[in-house]
Amino acid sequence: MSTGRTDTTGTGTAATNGDTGGINTYKGEDRALRADRLGTPGLLLSVLAASAPLMVVAGVMPTVFGVMGIVGQPLLYVVLGIVLMLFSVGYAEMSRHVHNAGAFYAYIARGLGPTAGAGASLVALVAYSAMQVGIYGILGFEVSGLFATYLDIDMPWWLPALVSVAVVGVLGWLKIDLNAKVLGVLLVIECALVVIFDIAAVSKPGPEGLSFHAFNPDTLTGAGLGTALCFCIAAFVGFEQAPVYAEETSRPQVVVSRVMFLAVGYAALFLAVSSWALTVAAGPGSISDTSLKEGPGMLFGLTEERLGATFTDVLHVLFVTGMFAALLSFHNVVARYAFAMGREGLLPAGFGRTSKTSGAPATGSLLQSVISVVIVLAFALTDDNPVGDPTAPVLQLFTWMGNVGALGVILLMAAASFAVIAFFVRRGAGRAQAPRLVASGLAGIALLAIAVFTVRDFDVLVGSGPGSVLNWLLPGVIGVALVGGLVYGAVLRSTKPEVHARIGLGNEAFQLEKAAESTTAPR
Repeated sequence: MSTGRTDTTGTGTAATNGDTGGINTYKGEDRALRADRLGTPGLLLSVLAASAPLMVVAGVMPTVFGVMGIVGQPLLYVVLGIVLMLFSVGYAEMSRHVHNAGAFYAYIARGLGPTAGAGASLVALVAYSAMQVGIYGILGFEVSGLFATYLDIDMPWWLPALVSVAVVGVLGWLKIDLNAKVLGVLLVIECALVVIFDIAAVSKPGPEGLSFHAFNPDTLTGAGLGTALCFCIAAFVGFEQAPVYAEETSRPQVVVSRVMFLAVGYAALFLAVSSWALTVAAGPGSISDTSLKEGPGMLFGLTEERLGATFTDVLHVLFVTGMFAALLSFHNVVARYAFAMGREGLLPAGFGRTSKTSGAPATGSLLQSVISVVIVLAFALTDDNPVGDPTAPVLQLFTWMGNVGALGVILLMAAASFAVIAFFVRRGAGRAQAPRLVASGLAGIALLAIAVFTVRDFDVLVGSGPGSVLNWLLPGVIGVALVGGLVYGAVLRSTKPEVHARIGLGNEAFQLEKAAESTTAPR
């Protein structure tokens, strides 16, 4: 479909995004993110941190094994890895042509039109905000548990949650390369400890011995398969954030696509091996019952049997720092989406400015901090027993917000897949692009199917039970964001066509605006 505007992507974009001097100094306004801040290692660590590997191993995996009864979880990660590799083929190619901190919505705008981009922008803002805020609930509970266990201090969960909001907010104002170093240290240590557990589990297997039964396709049968797909794909979330940092990388045409493939490949391998190690340690025949009984405590129990109490204590601490790394990663992404939306007129212009000292999207960072404080306080005020009780608002905050966010990201990935096809078809894609378009189409169909499973099984995902109002109210948050964004885009098209036309253009729109000013200025 026609977007009614000139497509100015390509090599000119790359040159524009790399020219920090020209972009950042117009009229003293900082309307572009600082380039050359991230290379491949920094960007890879930043996006992988969002997946919180230890939180997935301790929290997601026991849920899939126990509540959903899917013993073949390791094979499920391999299958999803293939789907997301197919998605990344077109998504990565798109990243070579469009460099915009609004990644998802920018790609959708360039492929499906600015109105669709406006809808996607609001979905992205809500989805990533929800995923980030949800982690504050479980982090607060875990920190309060550590204080109670090791210091004999009772602390309400919301206190460490709010402290974390403040610390993340401060880091969000700083340079992205400093953030990448913080994320990198936490992620490397976290992954190293999980790998040590994996080796210990294989070296000292459970009563059923070293078994590869979890990779048998027969283990993927069962009524919980659709729900398991929703849970497991959320464990990959983070790799798709790489294009958000395109403007801040040294060579976006190369680095962004490279990082996406590395992130998907690493996540699929790490998650498949770690979930298989759990089945080896507990035994494929008893993993479901053990997971259902012990929940997140299963990993720590199996670790203590093999590596001792001290190692397990360190693992508990790294469980918290891993969640903190995920919080910071999501915070940075939301701040950049808000920046991109402000720069293009979808949010007030103040959001489209960066800090003059650090180059970070400071106003977007502040917005996410305020949202986090409001939601944490709302759940805290409705909690009748905030000390030592993981039920009600604490786990609800994590479960409700996390699944709302996951649904939004799945829908965005599906829409982006079809946007990639539309983008290249409109540009006269030839036979050389055909494999990428086919891969994008297959990924889009698979992701739409997973989204349908997510909505259908939302009662299982959030533990609300059949007939609960939450089963439509929570997914409705994403629906309202989508409809609201589409309506907003349609209104802009009628009332502010110049704003509507630059949705998804990012720095290109800014350069065109400055060029127009220079041609109309009096001489």
